[in-house]
Amino acid sequence: MSPAVETGVRPATEAGAPARDLNSPDGLDSPAPVDWQQQPSEDRSLRPLDATANQSSSANHPHLHHHSLLQAFQSLLYIIIVALFIITFTVQPFRIPSASMEPTLLVGDFLLVDKLTGVEVPPRIFPPSGAIQRGDVIVFHYPIDPSMHLVKRVAGLPGDHLRMRDGHVLIDGHPIAEPYAVFRPALPDLYRDDFPHTISADPGTDSRWWILMRSLITNGELTIPPDDYFVLGDNRNNSEDSRYWGFVPQADIVGKPILIYFSLNTAAPTPGQSSAVALSGISAGRDGSPASPIASFARWDRILRIVR
Repeated sequence: MSPAVETGVRPATEAGAPARDLNSPDGLDSPAPVDWQQQPSEDRSLRPLDATANQSSSANHPHLHHHSLLQAFQSLLYIIIVALFIITFTVQPFRIPSASMEPTLLVGDFLLVDKLTGVEVPPRIFPPSGAIQRGDVIVFHYPIDPSMHLVKRVAGLPGDHLRMRDGHVLIDGHPIAEPYAVFRPALPDLYRDDFPHTISADPGTDSRWWILMRSLITNGELTIPPDDYFVLGDNRNNSEDSRYWGFVPQADIVGKPILIYFSLNTAAPTPGQSSAVALSGISAGRDGSPASPIASFARWDRILRIVR
């Protein structure tokens, strides 16, 4: 006779093996419940380094501090070299000292000048400005004193036949558009307004220019030689320019202003106001109270303005 088998009970297949619950739906062993509170927890927080170990590491590597100083010095040296490269070959700051270019450029404006005018030499910080054209604003060495820099607008190109009537420029007998030129009230001046004027020279005219100018006049028009430019100030009645000291050679042109990066308020003192207060930018507001020096010492609306 076969031995009787008790329903629902399975003998263990191996000694020590857990009994299998046949009443489980999937026929797999049901895991025993785990009491997580009884499980040892692992501390995953960062542990501070041992101070003694740090001191020992520093003592074993005294050259690390000197190496950091050397890296900082090298970084500073690289910055200086890049700045010198930009100032020497690409852009250079200039400050406007006179009112001859008002209202385009005001006294106290600080300009960034593209020094690679008409030259394609990579790498370039700013897009190429191209060849010099009529109407361009340029910075150049003053022909009378090359150590000085001036800024004017190009009115005549090489080969042009130029003359002025009532302060307006005519090229080959035809007036040119000059939306940038202003004519503020001034006393009549034949030499200034009806140029070239050969009857009498202005007292401020350079004598060498006076002699050269007379040799270049044909039919009342001034012929501009090759590689020379005739420049004028936008403030047409208050500008010492090519009318008084002559042409600007191509070789003396430094570049074109591209941006006003800062503008210092240089307002003249009002009656009862000291020059120091005026230069500091402290002025009275609309209500009579002093304006903020920080808000008034600069022309904030002119900063980052493109020069045109």
